[in-house]
Amino acid sequence: TGVTSMDADCTPEDTEDSFTAWYRAEYRGLVRTLVVAIGDNDVATEAASEAFVRALQRWDRVSQMASPTAWTYTVAFNVARRMFRRTRLEAVILRRRTVPPPIRDDALEVWDAVQRLPLRQRTAIALHYLSDLPQKDVAVAMGVAEGTVAATLHEARRQLATTLGQPIGKDVMEHG
Repeated sequence: TGVTSMDADCTPEDTEDSFTAWYRAEYRGLVRTLVVAIGDNDVATEAASEAFVRALQRWDRVSQMASPTAWTYTVAFNVARRMFRRTRLEAVILRRRTVPPPIRDDALEVWDAVQRLPLRQRTAIALHYLSDLPQKDVAVAMGVAEGTVAATLHEARRQLATTLGQPIGKDVMEHG
Protein backbone atom coordinates (compact mmCIF):
# COMPACT_ATOMS: atom_id res chain seq x y z
CA THR A 1 0.00 0.00 0.00
CA GLY A 2 1.09 3.55 -0.59
CA VAL A 3 1.69 6.29 1.93
CA THR A 4 -1.53 8.13 1.20
CA SER A 5 -4.63 7.55 -0.82
CA MET A 6 -5.07 9.87 -3.74
CA ASP A 7 -8.73 10.19 -4.65
CA ALA A 8 -11.10 12.83 -5.94
CA ASP A 9 -11.53 14.28 -2.44
CA CYS A 10 -7.77 14.72 -1.89
CA THR A 11 -6.73 18.37 -1.92
CA PRO A 12 -3.27 19.78 -2.74
CA GLU A 13 -2.93 20.58 0.96
CA ASP A 14 -3.60 16.92 1.84
CA THR A 15 -0.92 15.86 -0.64
CA GLU A 16 1.54 18.37 0.79
CA ASP A 17 0.72 17.27 4.35
CA SER A 18 1.26 13.58 3.51
CA PHE A 19 4.60 14.33 1.85
CA THR A 20 5.72 16.56 4.72
CA ALA A 21 4.88 13.92 7.34
CA TRP A 22 6.65 11.21 5.35
CA TYR A 23 9.69 13.44 4.70
CA ARG A 24 10.03 14.28 8.40
CA ALA A 25 9.86 10.61 9.31
CA GLU A 26 12.38 9.41 6.71
CA TYR A 27 14.94 12.14 5.91
CA ARG A 28 17.33 11.74 8.85
CA GLY A 29 17.40 7.96 8.47
CA LEU A 30 18.26 8.23 4.81
CA VAL A 31 21.10 10.67 5.45
CA ARG A 32 22.45 8.50 8.29
CA THR A 33 22.31 5.40 6.10
CA LEU A 34 24.07 7.15 3.23
CA VAL A 35 26.81 8.48 5.54
CA VAL A 36 27.55 4.97 6.80
CA ALA A 37 27.33 3.40 3.35
CA ILE A 38 29.36 5.93 1.37
CA GLY A 39 31.42 7.62 4.06
CA ASP A 40 30.87 11.27 3.16
CA ASN A 41 28.42 13.49 5.03
CA ASP A 42 28.23 16.20 2.34
CA VAL A 43 27.52 13.74 -0.47
CA ALA A 44 24.99 11.92 1.71
CA THR A 45 23.13 15.11 2.56
CA GLU A 46 23.06 16.31 -1.04
CA ALA A 47 21.98 12.92 -2.42
CA ALA A 48 19.23 12.57 0.18
CA SER A 49 17.97 16.09 -0.51
CA GLU A 50 17.91 15.45 -4.24
CA ALA A 51 16.05 12.15 -3.74
CA PHE A 52 13.36 13.86 -1.68
CA VAL A 53 13.02 16.68 -4.23
CA ARG A 54 12.42 14.04 -6.90
CA ALA A 55 9.94 12.25 -4.66
CA LEU A 56 8.02 15.49 -4.11
CA GLN A 57 7.95 16.19 -7.85
CA ARG A 58 6.40 12.75 -8.40
CA TRP A 59 4.52 12.43 -5.10
CA ASP A 60 1.25 11.47 -6.79
CA ARG A 61 3.00 8.32 -8.13
CA VAL A 62 5.62 7.76 -5.43
CA SER A 63 3.07 7.86 -2.60
CA GLN A 64 1.19 4.97 -4.24
CA MET A 65 4.23 2.69 -4.44
CA ALA A 66 4.53 -0.34 -2.21
CA SER A 67 7.56 1.30 -0.57
CA PRO A 68 8.13 5.00 -1.26
CA THR A 69 11.05 4.80 1.15
CA ALA A 70 12.81 2.08 -0.86
CA TRP A 71 12.28 4.13 -4.04
CA THR A 72 13.84 7.16 -2.35
CA TYR A 73 16.83 5.12 -1.13
CA THR A 74 17.34 3.87 -4.68
CA VAL A 75 17.27 7.41 -6.07
CA ALA A 76 19.60 8.67 -3.34
CA PHE A 77 22.16 5.93 -3.95
CA ASN A 78 21.99 6.55 -7.70
CA VAL A 79 22.50 10.28 -7.17
CA ALA A 80 25.46 9.58 -4.90
CA ARG A 81 27.01 7.22 -7.46
CA ARG A 82 26.64 9.84 -10.19
CA MET A 83 28.22 12.44 -7.92
CA PHE A 84 31.20 10.16 -7.33
CA ARG A 85 31.66 9.45 -11.03
CA ARG A 86 31.23 13.10 -11.99
CA THR A 87 33.74 14.41 -9.46
CA ARG A 88 36.09 11.40 -9.55
CA LEU A 89 36.36 11.39 -5.76
CA GLU A 90 35.43 7.77 -5.19
CA ALA A 91 38.94 6.62 -4.30
CA VAL A 92 39.43 9.50 -1.87
CA ILE A 93 36.04 9.05 -0.23
CA LEU A 94 36.44 5.30 0.20
CA ARG A 95 39.77 5.87 1.97
CA ARG A 96 38.49 8.73 4.12
CA ARG A 97 37.44 7.75 7.60
CA THR A 98 34.31 9.37 8.94
CA VAL A 99 32.75 9.48 12.36
CA PRO A 100 29.92 6.98 12.57
CA PRO A 101 26.42 8.28 13.22
CA PRO A 102 25.34 8.64 16.85
CA ILE A 103 25.27 5.14 18.28
CA ARG A 104 25.86 3.41 21.60
CA ASP A 105 29.43 3.67 22.85
CA ASP A 106 29.76 -0.11 23.03
CA ALA A 107 28.96 -0.40 19.31
CA LEU A 108 31.69 1.97 18.08
CA GLU A 109 34.05 -0.92 17.43
CA VAL A 110 31.38 -2.60 15.29
CA TRP A 111 30.75 0.52 13.20
CA ASP A 112 34.48 1.08 12.80
CA ALA A 113 34.69 -2.47 11.40
CA VAL A 114 31.67 -1.79 9.14
CA GLN A 115 33.54 1.18 7.61
CA ARG A 116 36.27 -1.27 6.48
CA LEU A 117 33.82 -3.57 4.64
CA PRO A 118 33.52 -3.42 0.84
CA LEU A 119 31.00 -0.83 -0.42
CA ARG A 120 28.26 -3.35 -1.29
CA GLN A 121 28.42 -4.96 2.16
CA ARG A 122 28.52 -1.56 3.92
CA THR A 123 25.51 -0.44 1.92
CA ALA A 124 23.51 -3.58 2.74
CA ILE A 125 24.41 -3.33 6.44
CA ALA A 126 23.46 0.36 6.58
CA LEU A 127 20.13 -0.14 4.79
CA HIS A 128 19.14 -3.22 6.76
CA TYR A 129 20.37 -2.41 10.26
CA LEU A 130 20.39 1.39 10.44
CA SER A 131 17.26 2.02 8.42
CA ASP A 132 15.51 -1.18 9.47
CA LEU A 133 14.56 -1.94 5.88
CA PRO A 134 13.49 -5.51 5.18
CA GLN A 135 15.71 -7.43 2.78
CA LYS A 136 13.24 -7.00 -0.08
CA ASP A 137 13.43 -3.19 0.25
CA VAL A 138 17.22 -3.34 0.57
CA ALA A 139 17.21 -5.30 -2.70
CA VAL A 140 15.12 -2.60 -4.40
CA ALA A 141 17.32 0.20 -3.05
CA MET A 142 20.51 -1.55 -4.16
CA GLY A 143 19.11 -2.73 -7.50
CA VAL A 144 19.89 -6.40 -6.80
CA ALA A 145 17.95 -9.61 -6.13
CA GLU A 146 16.71 -10.31 -2.62
CA GLY A 147 18.91 -13.42 -2.51
CA THR A 148 21.93 -11.25 -3.29
CA VAL A 149 21.07 -9.08 -0.30
CA ALA A 150 20.80 -12.13 1.96
CA ALA A 151 24.15 -13.43 0.73
CA THR A 152 25.76 -9.99 1.05
CA LEU A 153 24.50 -9.55 4.61
CA HIS A 154 25.65 -13.06 5.51
CA GLU A 155 29.14 -12.40 4.15
CA ALA A 156 29.31 -9.00 5.86
CA ARG A 157 28.33 -10.54 9.21
CA ARG A 158 30.89 -13.31 8.69
CA GLN A 159 33.63 -10.76 7.98
CA LEU A 160 32.58 -8.66 10.97
CA ALA A 161 32.59 -11.74 13.23
CA THR A 162 36.12 -12.57 12.05
CA THR A 163 37.30 -8.98 12.51
CA LEU A 164 35.70 -8.58 15.92
CA GLY A 165 36.17 -12.13 17.13
CA GLN A 166 32.48 -12.67 17.87
CA PRO A 167 29.21 -13.40 16.07
CA ILE A 168 27.36 -10.25 15.01
CA GLY A 169 23.62 -10.11 15.53
CA LYS A 170 21.00 -7.40 15.17
CA ASP A 171 21.34 -6.46 18.86
CA VAL A 172 24.97 -5.41 18.30
CA MET A 173 24.12 -3.59 15.06
CA GLU A 174 21.24 -1.56 16.53
CA HIS A 175 22.00 2.07 17.13
CA GLY A 176 21.14 3.53 20.46
